[in-house]
Amino acid sequence: MADLVYQTIIADLKKAINAGAYPSMKLPDERTLTEHYQVSRSSVKRALNVMANQGIIFKKRGSGTFINPLYLKSGSFFNYSGSNLGVTDSFKAGDRKPGIKLLDFQVIKPSAELQRDLFLEPDDFVYEIKRLRLFDDEPFMIETGFIPIKIMPGLTEKIISGSIFNYLETEKNQEVTRAFLSIFAEPSTQDDQDQLQLKPTEPVGIMEGIFFLDDGTPFEFSTMRLHYQYMKYNTFVSVSGRE
Repeated sequence: MADLVYQTIIADLKKAINAGAYPSMKLPDERTLTEHYQVSRSSVKRALNVMANQGIIFKKRGSGTFINPLYLKSGSFFNYSGSNLGVTDSFKAGDRKPGIKLLDFQVIKPSAELQRDLFLEPDDFVYEIKRLRLFDDEPFMIETGFIPIKIMPGLTEKIISGSIFNYLETEKNQEVTRAFLSIFAEPSTQDDQDQLQLKPTEPVGIMEGIFFLDDGTPFEFSTMRLHYQYMKYNTFVSVSGRE
């Protein structure tokens, strides 16, 4: 199944924005975008709402939709937001092509800590998936994830060689919409140095946490060990009320 329409619009608009297609910093209105993409207005509205939540654009009442100058200036490598929190859709490095190298894939008995984090029963098993993420064949992340078999039976090497979250959304009609992440750095291990081409004196960045399905079910515990050069990100803070 093809990517959802709104995701295609987001990808195209991001590409146009980064290419400087809108020097006035103002996007076309919803009607114009609807006609341009030959889609429903609701698809355009959803795409713009996701981009606004990501801090890429902002809407000014009565004036239109504008590109956030800080988005262009900051050079963030990743932004977890919207309805898909997978690495494939959340990391970017210009026009560099993302890739995945499968390092290990097996079924294991979860530790007591994993049982607690993923709300598993004592007799449950999990997939352990270790992948190396690349940009233009240059490694930037070691990703180790644990997914309960009972939540996603039938997982194959073909599926995990691509985006698991996109597969879940397009083929299973489920979305990973929330995550609780800890982000920190620590000295690199020998494996980090070998896989990410780090020097022994260079640190590794770490993102670690639990990803949840839209119904609140814990879907995956993941540890992502990044080359420190990619530990740069933006966040968008919204204040909904006053005290």
